[in-house]
Amino acid sequence: MDFPVAIVTGGGTGVGRATSLQLARLGYNVVINYSRSKADAESTVAELLAAGGRAVCLQADVADDADCRRLAAVALETFGRIDVLINCAGTTEFIAFGDLDSVTSEMWDRLFRVNVTGAFQCARAVVDPMRRTGGGMIVNVSSVAAQLGQGSSIPYCCSKAALDNLTVSLARTLSPEIRVNGVAPGFIAGRWTQGGLGDRYDAIVNAWEKSLPLKRVCQPEDIADGIISLITGSRLVTGQTLTIDGGMMISGYQVKFD
Repeated sequence: MDFPVAIVTGGGTGVGRATSLQLARLGYNVVINYSRSKADAESTVAELLAAGGRAVCLQADVADDADCRRLAAVALETFGRIDVLINCAGTTEFIAFGDLDSVTSEMWDRLFRVNVTGAFQCARAVVDPMRRTGGGMIVNVSSVAAQLGQGSSIPYCCSKAALDNLTVSLARTLSPEIRVNGVAPGFIAGRWTQGGLGDRYDAIVNAWEKSLPLKRVCQPEDIADGIISLITGSRLVTGQTLTIDGGMMISGYQVKFD
C-alpha cells in the first residue's frame, strides 16, 4: 500500500511540529525539514516512530533553491511520492514599527528569502512529483500581520502579504492538479514569540486574551487543525487563506509590540 507523503518545512517546532504529528495520525509518511533546530526535528521524528508512524528529518535551508530540490529528492527516494507540502518555515525580526532606522536591507532580504522565495522554491520542487501521482496540495503558513500591518516588524508583515499573493498565484498556475491554500494565524503562544518578546510576552498574551472575541490566543495545535482542514475538507477550495486568530481581525483592538 502506498501511503501519502507530506513534506513539512520547519516541521520540528511549533506549528510545523503540531502539523507533522497530525499528518502522521492520518497515515501520512512525513518528511520533517529543519534549518537549525536539529534536536527538535529528531525528537519529533522519534515521537512519530514510537507511535507507529513513518518519518524522517532533513536539514535544508529553504532560502537555497538547491536545498529545496534536495528536500524533494530525498522525499521521493525515501517514500516514492509527494502528496502534500506544508510551507511552515519562517523567520522574523522583532523591531518596533516606529524604529525605522533599525530595519536594514539585509533584514528585508533575509525575511523575503525565507518567507516568500523559500515557499516558492519548495513549491516548484514538488510540482512534477505531485503531478506524476495525480496531484497534490500545498499549504502556506502566513499571518494576520499581512492584513493588519501589525506584528513583529514591518518587513515581516510585508513578507506575509507577499506570501498571500503567492498562494493565489500558485493556485491559479498549478490548477487543476494541485490545490494551493494558506492559513493566517493570529498571535501564537510558544517559544518563538516568547523568545522575541522577552519580558513583554506575558503582558501581551494577557492583553490579547482580554480583547479577543474568543478570549484566547492561538496554540500551535489550533493552526495545525486549520491546515488539516484544508487538506481533508472540500476538494473545491484553492487560492484561499484561512484566518485562525481567535477573532483578532474583527476585534478592532491592537496590542503594540513596541
